[in-house]
Amino acid sequence: MSVRKGYLLLIILFTLNELPAQVPVAESIPLKIGKNYRIYPGNVSQTEVFLVKSPLDQNILFAACNTINFLPFFISEGIFSTTNGGATWQGNDTCTGEWIDFHGGDPGIVIDKNGTFILTRMGRLPFVGLYSHYSYDHGKTWSSQKVISSDDLERASLTTDAIAASSFSGRTYAAWVKFALPYPLMFSYSDNGAQSWTAPKQVNNPSNRCAGGDLALGPNGEVYLCWAGVTDSSPFKEIMVGFASSANGGGDWHITENAFSVNGITGILAGKNNIRVNGLPSVAVDTTNGPRRGWIYIVTGQKNLAPAGSDPDIILYRSTDGGLTWSGGIRVNQDAMNNGKTQYFPNIHIDKFGAVDIIFYDDRTTTNDSTGVFLARSPDGGTTWKEYEISDHHFAPAPIGGLGQGYQGDVIDLTSTDSKIWTVWMDNSSGIYQIWTVPIDFSSLEGVDEKGGLPVSGGLTGNYPNPFHEQTRITYRVASQGFVSLKVFDLFGVQIAEPVKEIKSPGNYEVVFPPDDQAVGAQLTGGIYFYRLMTGDRVETGKMICRH
Repeated sequence: MSVRKGYLLLIILFTLNELPAQVPVAESIPLKIGKNYRIYPGNVSQTEVFLVKSPLDQNILFAACNTINFLPFFISEGIFSTTNGGATWQGNDTCTGEWIDFHGGDPGIVIDKNGTFILTRMGRLPFVGLYSHYSYDHGKTWSSQKVISSDDLERASLTTDAIAASSFSGRTYAAWVKFALPYPLMFSYSDNGAQSWTAPKQVNNPSNRCAGGDLALGPNGEVYLCWAGVTDSSPFKEIMVGFASSANGGGDWHITENAFSVNGITGILAGKNNIRVNGLPSVAVDTTNGPRRGWIYIVTGQKNLAPAGSDPDIILYRSTDGGLTWSGGIRVNQDAMNNGKTQYFPNIHIDKFGAVDIIFYDDRTTTNDSTGVFLARSPDGGTTWKEYEISDHHFAPAPIGGLGQGYQGDVIDLTSTDSKIWTVWMDNSSGIYQIWTVPIDFSSLEGVDEKGGLPVSGGLTGNYPNPFHEQTRITYRVASQGFVSLKVFDLFGVQIAEPVKEIKSPGNYEVVFPPDDQAVGAQLTGGIYFYRLMTGDRVETGKMICRH
């Protein structure tokens, strides 16, 4: 080694020693926050949980679930609400709207712009189909059933337009999969608080049967709908995600049957008492006034398709152009690849800062027959992640007998108010599945600045994946406007690239290394590399490993 190379390496290593150690992803320890509690302890099973907030009052939350009992047989929709920010909850283990004896569960819920609670549900013989109810008193009493569709169908997804400037403000939308060839997405809406609904309209004409439709609204009232395209035979595994958008309240749709390919996890988890799981997509949109306003995010559960490993992982996709094009997959859970651990049932929400929040079950801190609950949060559109174990105990999932192979419910959920993230999930640690929750103060989350959501200070936030084969994303934050330099060195201190060399405004950034349009990648060999960020008088260095 030459004197010059040795001197440069010494400088780099000295810089590394002065900075906090960069902990490898596989060794990161999730934080534990808050005490978990049941929002409405009961004597019937509570599964498939949903949660929404009121657009009028941040203290009003509405939760619903499947409620199930076998002796005597009973299936309905649990209805729970709080009007004091979660200090107390009230409710009922059934929606009391007639006809009670023929409720079939599978709720979808919203609170519309007038504060009306709206619920859709399945019907049982002789009332097969999709029905709705509404409540003006926070779920204490409910209207009689309103027919939306008499077809055999999958649970409906709901969303409601509470955007004052939208041309369709006040409209509530429902979408579902019809159980008849070609298994398309169907759609209906109400302009009068669910007192009546439009005749169902078929959205698409798919070549693969659809499953698991989900709805979200854009910042100007755009309607976005996603679903899974699945195989033609059981277990109907997800192989693609379809996407549709409407700029005129569902009047017309722009449809992409295969927005991106996936390899879903639908099937049985043998290590968890043979419970049934799925990889159905969930969609959310940034409606804040931040830099990612209008970005669309879809999260799925996948395995054996990069960036997912051989175990079920949580994979995110994002679109910055209204769903016309989509990013490659982004692995959300930050534990080591192929480590035998299982993540499943993700759901997604965008909070007031424009941060991406994803809840999911995760067994990385317990045995494979059990699970905990994690929250992953990205302040920069999915580029970097912080993870928190939000469950304060673990439980061993088990099927609920009599409801199909492995059934334990298929959905968990989250929302947020101005001060908190609220999460709900089903947990059988009390001996029966119940809705559990934990409120998470924004102030307890690492790097959250209540004045604007950006971290207080700038600097490197790491690179992902690390180690990498072809490319990695180097991520960093800029606290104040100024000149930014990012340089990459080999193990001997020789500079091989300077991917950033310009004035930057405050914010979160990422750069792909090596870039697609340069020959740097061809020069890389397997080994250790260093990257150095200079912002003002601050210098930070990180380490990455290339496995060419």
